[in-house]
Amino acid sequence: MVKSESNTIPFNDVTLSFLFWSFIKIGTTSFGGFMALISVVQKELVKKKPIIEDHILLDAISLASVLPGPMAFNVIAYVGYTLKGVKGALVSMLGILLPSFLFMLILSYLYFEYGQVTVLNNFFKGVLPAVSAIIVAVAFNMFKKHIKDYKQVLISLMAVGAILAIKSIFITVIIIVLSAVLGILIYKKSIQTEGVQTDYNVKSKRSLLYFTLSIALVASVVGVLLPLLSTGDVYEQALVNKSLMLTFSGMSVTLFGGGYVIIPAMQEIIVNGLHWLTKKEFADAIALGQLTPGPIFISATFIGYKVGGFFGAVTATLAIFIPPAFIMIIFSEFLNKIKESPFVKAAFKGLRPAVIGMILAAAYTISKSYPINYFSIIIFLMVVIASINYKIDVIYLIPISGVLGMLFYNFF
Repeated sequence: MVKSESNTIPFNDVTLSFLFWSFIKIGTTSFGGFMALISVVQKELVKKKPIIEDHILLDAISLASVLPGPMAFNVIAYVGYTLKGVKGALVSMLGILLPSFLFMLILSYLYFEYGQVTVLNNFFKGVLPAVSAIIVAVAFNMFKKHIKDYKQVLISLMAVGAILAIKSIFITVIIIVLSAVLGILIYKKSIQTEGVQTDYNVKSKRSLLYFTLSIALVASVVGVLLPLLSTGDVYEQALVNKSLMLTFSGMSVTLFGGGYVIIPAMQEIIVNGLHWLTKKEFADAIALGQLTPGPIFISATFIGYKVGGFFGAVTATLAIFIPPAFIMIIFSEFLNKIKESPFVKAAFKGLRPAVIGMILAAAYTISKSYPINYFSIIIFLMVVIASINYKIDVIYLIPISGVLGMLFYNFF
């Protein structure tokens, strides 16, 4: 794990309870998907309560972009692990996931009991312009801090152009790889070799081993022991949970590009292959995933609930989030061991502006999800000003924007 910077709260002073409640708050207010969630993390944990530096967040995004699974959740795992090891990763993951899981569980129940849930649509129309504004504000602040020369400006602009122009599930991986290569080519000679500063020790190794064994134990119980030892209704539920675990864990470690770009692959498996949902139900699952805060992959809760009730929802949710987070933690430890290498430092001088460009492009992508009218423009400008000039907390900006959206679209 890396050492803390002098202008942040020392890592040793960050408690597990602080991490848990911070990510509960972030998970409750981060509507809009991957970059929206990351933007809220930046505002809360870099600007408002500085327990991490911007570069840690940018490094996490860079690593998550080339690994499988939900990128936002993987970034949270990286941050938690960097701050407090395996325990920090676990409480951070629980904190970010719990609000969206509970929201989606309630919405799933209402959906299958009463039909479509439309009450949140106008709320969402108010929230999304605010989310775009928060992302722009975060990209602006990161740009001022991390872009040092015209070469990094060009890398950032190329990343924006590539995200907007090229529609491929591999585009984020391509951007990360090419920007790292450019960083090495441009900045390698200007970076001096420094000693690696890590605190990777026996305790850290032991925690990772326990984490690995715990995942293996849970998977064995759900996938092998329960189907073998149970009978009747419990046996049927065990078979459903086993199928959900294998399906969602398999998807989570083989699909790259984050929530939005793997939706077609998920539909092929869930709708056309397994016939767990109809096309309409799958589309509604994705829509409800957008209406709830937190990671877009939370749609797995809806699918799990449809197939196996409450326990199916829990199984599907854990199966799609935990395996790639485990991979992220392993790679983050490796990254922390080599990040003082001149090659790696030079690569990150190319990676960080590219990630900032990807964040900025996300604001435009989200803007296509809501109607552009005088109301959305006013909300956008007000939130940009409130975020940059007055540092107003997102816990106020997001709900207020949503309520204004409900009032505007219902009465005007």
